[in-house]
Amino acid sequence: MLPPSLLLAACLGAAAPLAAQPTRGDSAAVLLATAVAFEAEGERGVAEELYRHITERFADTPAADSALARLDRQLGAGGEIELRVWATTYGLWTGVAVPLAFDADGPEPYGVGLLLGGPAGYMAAHRFVGSRPVSPGQARAITWGGSWGALQGGGWAQALNFGGDRQSPQAVVASMIAGGAIGIGAGVLASRREITPGTATSAMAGSLWGLWFGVATAVLLDMDEDPSITTAMLFGNAGLVAGTLAGSRLPLSRGRARLISVGGLIGGFAGLGVALIGNVDDEQTAIGLPFIGSIAGLIAGGALTRGDDVREDPYDASSSGPAPGALINWTGGALSLSTPLPIPWRDPAVRTDGRSGLAWKVPLVNVRF
Repeated sequence: MLPPSLLLAACLGAAAPLAAQPTRGDSAAVLLATAVAFEAEGERGVAEELYRHITERFADTPAADSALARLDRQLGAGGEIELRVWATTYGLWTGVAVPLAFDADGPEPYGVGLLLGGPAGYMAAHRFVGSRPVSPGQARAITWGGSWGALQGGGWAQALNFGGDRQSPQAVVASMIAGGAIGIGAGVLASRREITPGTATSAMAGSLWGLWFGVATAVLLDMDEDPSITTAMLFGNAGLVAGTLAGSRLPLSRGRARLISVGGLIGGFAGLGVALIGNVDDEQTAIGLPFIGSIAGLIAGGALTRGDDVREDPYDASSSGPAPGALINWTGGALSLSTPLPIPWRDPAVRTDGRSGLAWKVPLVNVRF
């Protein structure tokens, strides 16, 4: 029989190698600490993918619970401020619009509306964001839904002659209030699913471009006032649908959607410049040149930014930022060598289950000008 001291030493010796082997909990904890570090550095896309990796591969560990909580918080962050600011402004507008719709006499109703409208809008948004996380794309769906709905309400009121032939301003404002409420409701319903900032920006830009193309088409076809408004509203809604589909199917980042719109603006103003230089007197030609220029600019913007999506959105899943710790680093004219550090990133290839996976890349060259 072994002495107690030797038996204790043998047990400790056997336990030491076992303790040295990392467990699933240890591995998950290391990944969680890495993800937290990436999130602190602003690499939200990388941190999000690491959190997802932990919840999928280490679901039975305490780190998975922490990762899930951080993932929910990260996905839900970012849209609260925009929604509160917009709701406050919209509440102030509604505070003035409601007395105007009822043709209120005297300044008192408008004063009450200004006193109550802003705080009411803020509190409504505050309660909404407190009940569920709101991402930037979801917030934009609600805010643009309300703004676009109000614009549509006013446009259709004029196109359909609400309030009679005299076109009552009260009827137009009432239609704007109703349209805004419908738009907010539609935005809330759409925000029940995650909406990327690129999709939201593309939808907003598409609706505005559609509105412009509708106005230009009405002028080119020499339509009367009411058909012109109807055409603008229809084209705007078509642009909203087209922008939403483009942003979700391609998909587009917020940066690329903006650059494509910048291309359209450059083309449109170039057409306007040609019209001014040529001293064009004909209305159709003066509108047709910016119209053609806008289309050409949008096409050029889409072509020139293809395959070079802008990664400036911290909430874009594809954003992984510059590769730190490359083997060869060139920064500001200075050359340096360092140990290449593997970093996680989202693999664009789609797995069999329909979700993109986590991959690791080893940067060899990192050049910054």
